Amino acid sequence: MNEFFVAIGLLFVIEGLLYSLFPDQMKGMMQKMKDLPSNSLRTGGLFFALIGFIIVWIIKS
Repeated sequence: MNEFFVAIGLLFVIEGLLYSLFPDQMKGMMQKMKDLPSNSLRTGGLFFALIGFIIVWIIKS
C-alpha cells in the first residue's frame, strides 16, 4: 500500500512540473483535447494505462 501512495505522489510531482514549466502548452493541449472525440481519449487513456501497468509489472518482477 505504501508503494501506491508513492506512485500517486510521483504522479502529482510530474503533473505539477508540467503545469509549472509549460503552462501555455498545457492550456493548448487541454483545448485540443476538448475537440477530440471521446473514443479517441478513451483509447489513448487505456493505451497509457496498459503501458503503465506493463512498466510496473516489469519492474516488480
